[in-house]
Amino acid sequence: MADFTADGVDRTTTLRISGLTCGHCVAHVTEELEAIEGVKNVSVILNKGGQSTATVVSDVVVDDASLAAAIAEAGDYTLDAVERDRP
Repeated sequence: MADFTADGVDRTTTLRISGLTCGHCVAHVTEELEAIEGVKNVSVILNKGGQSTATVVSDVVVDDASLAAAIAEAGDYTLDAVERDRP
């Protein structure tokens, strides 16, 4: 579950994900991440030979467990790393 903040500042979280191989993979991951409460925008860059990158913009701090659950729900993918930009 996301921790709500009162400051209204957008947060950018970068995810490193393994296992994405095609556009359908990207669509599934995007859909699941967009379903998280507070997420405003998701952009996924496919890297068939390695880790793909997802950038998540939200108006709340989304915890790692919620991000990992969304990735797992999307398919047989692995969330390898989470990097948060400071607002």
